Amino acid sequence: MTLNAADLTQLDRAHIIHPYLPGSVEERVIITEGSGCRLTDTEGRSYLDATGGLWLAQIGHGREEMADAAHGQMSRLEYFTSFWEFSNDRAIELAARLTTLAPEGLGHVYFTSGGSEGNEAAIKMARYYHHRRGESSRTWILARHKAYHGIGYGGGSATGFPVYHEGFAPMMPHVSHLTPPWPYRSELYGGEDPTDFLIRELEERIADIGGQNIAAMIGEPIMGVGGMLVPPADYWPRVREVLDRHGILLILDEVVTAYGRVGQWFAAQHFGFTPDIIVTAKGITSGYIPLGALLVGDHVAEVLLRDHGFPMGYTYNGHPVAAAVALANLDIIEREGLLSRAVEIGGFLHRELESELSQLPIVGEVRSVGMMLAVELVADKATREPLPMLQPLLPDVIRRETGVIVRDCAHSLVLSPPLIMTEAEAKEAVGAMRSVLERTLPSGEIRA
Repeated sequence: MTLNAADLTQLDRAHIIHPYLPGSVEERVIITEGSGCRLTDTEGRSYLDATGGLWLAQIGHGREEMADAAHGQMSRLEYFTSFWEFSNDRAIELAARLTTLAPEGLGHVYFTSGGSEGNEAAIKMARYYHHRRGESSRTWILARHKAYHGIGYGGGSATGFPVYHEGFAPMMPHVSHLTPPWPYRSELYGGEDPTDFLIRELEERIADIGGQNIAAMIGEPIMGVGGMLVPPADYWPRVREVLDRHGILLILDEVVTAYGRVGQWFAAQHFGFTPDIIVTAKGITSGYIPLGALLVGDHVAEVLLRDHGFPMGYTYNGHPVAAAVALANLDIIEREGLLSRAVEIGGFLHRELESELSQLPIVGEVRSVGMMLAVELVADKATREPLPMLQPLLPDVIRRETGVIVRDCAHSLVLSPPLIMTEAEAKEAVGAMRSVLERTLPSGEIRA
């Protein structure tokens, strides 16, 4: 049976619960094909994907070699467990390869099916690591306001947006949130240097809770859902130094930033420090199949592997098809030089955004690292009052009028395109944004 666009829309509305979509919304954009940075829906309309789906389409859509990798592995072995002494060749190859790309000292890998699972595992690892070392009092997790660490109860509790807690309480206890690094919002720091303020706050919070009670701090190197917040260059190295002095582990949530998004394999390398655990997902397969991987410090793994090992596993740990697809994805990223391309095209995009948008009265700041970019919108440039996000939302208007897909996060429009985006496509994305933003009033309303 062949279903037309109207049939599919009706069935979708009748049966699928979409994240963040009220039941009253009837519109559906049903994507059926993808190639490069382009998508096509059931109506035959073409879109430019300037979001990479959810920050993950590093190599672009529709790569046949990725389908070939999945087919080839399925033909040999589609699945078997990686619990106990069982393993498979593809997972072993992928783990070994990831450790060659990671910062030195992160020589062990724990596989998951995605970022939320990864952050749950990392938080448990941190607590279990201290427990195994005789410090069971270390249960507290430090996180930050405006952080996003997935939708599990551990990662969800570490997430720093009240909307993700409302109605789901009680959340996991022993989580404390700190001020985020957001240099544009200098008022957060009362005129003090942002890093000095944040480090002082961190030290004070550790003193309040007691360093002997804290297991780990978890943080995104660049805060994605918070609005692509880029910390000062000295922030992470100084955080690392404070945590080391107190024996607190550092979990770096690189679900968005890893695998070339910032122009390095990992954002830890961009900022010049090494965490104890890196959580990755998304770009590890460019979204072609679900997979996540934790890169774990050897000193942490040595403790976890004692006695009966780490007593936590997911059904799809080390899935052989996902591992084969990830290996093919890494091959493409390396072969096509996409790390350097992220820097090149990301820089081009930034310059275009500055040139075309920065003079608009509602644009407060353009910021970026590699192919992570944000345009922060304000009602008043002098006061930096955020632009109200009224209906219809700006990304919806941009998509409907121009066919360019962008995303709004915390009063910012954000872009995270495939790393293969061309300069022409970059100009198209910026032009589409300008065509709507130049008609947008400080009230958030859009002139016809």
